[in-house]
Amino acid sequence: MGGLRILASIGCLLLAPAALADPYDFRISDLGNPLLGGFNYQPAADANFRVFARQLGAALTSVNLSPPETLGHSGFAFSAELSVVNFGNQAFKLPTEDKNFQGMMLIPSMHVRKGLPFSFELGARGAWLEKSRMGAGTLELKWAVNEGFTYLPDIAVRGNITKLLNSRDFDVTAGGFDLGVGKQFAIGGMVTLTPYIGWNLVFVGASTGNVDFHPGRTLAESDRPSSNPNEQFRDIYVFDNLQAIDNSHHRFYGGFRFIGGVLMIGVEFSYALIGKFADKPVARGGTGLQVEVPSVWALNATIGLDF
Repeated sequence: MGGLRILASIGCLLLAPAALADPYDFRISDLGNPLLGGFNYQPAADANFRVFARQLGAALTSVNLSPPETLGHSGFAFSAELSVVNFGNQAFKLPTEDKNFQGMMLIPSMHVRKGLPFSFELGARGAWLEKSRMGAGTLELKWAVNEGFTYLPDIAVRGNITKLLNSRDFDVTAGGFDLGVGKQFAIGGMVTLTPYIGWNLVFVGASTGNVDFHPGRTLAESDRPSSNPNEQFRDIYVFDNLQAIDNSHHRFYGGFRFIGGVLMIGVEFSYALIGKFADKPVARGGTGLQVEVPSVWALNATIGLDF
């Protein structure tokens, strides 16, 4: 038994660094405990989680950076992107490890797109949330309803799904579809400029695992429930799940793309209007109030190769 304890101790020491958190990793226990009578109980805890998840979902889907026209069945594009995301009025603070988060976050990403026959295009994006161990993966499929006509604009519909990766205690998945309109203008030879605008309907779903709402308990407090083993689980609970169908918002975007030869450069502005929702009634442990979710906007830029 002594040998097993030594091995266990060594294992804990080796694994301890993995438990360290970066400044912008999220600690959702700071949103409040939804369990009545629990440590740091807050009637608005589930509402806080819903605001947080909807804002984060809006941030993860705040970038498009491609006009409606497709690449063509043999086309291929590879680009590096950067999104500067503003979470709006931060009267509601994101629960980051760094308590001084000011509402602006950088999200760099890599974006790959491949043209398919019949005006379809398949894309994938891998992103990283700055100062964190979290990332996001996106899959998208675009179909150009109309493209390449001299006097008509290009029109396309796009479906996409984005999932937060390597998060702790919770999961966020966002998806939806958008409608884009744009027009490519040739500026002599191999140079083109394409302005575009679009509307995106986004759905956000989120859930949590078991969350420890009293992570700062002392060793003495941890040992206290020896006479009542169930007491040690009193502050481990979950937030209400968010059903994607009940959590949608509108995003509007517009941008420009420049291509010279195979070099592609683009900029885009995105604005997510999230709106309000009703918290659960007081009889169910909520506040019964209308909760305003701050809008999220982003400035996005890309540079890459378009073959």
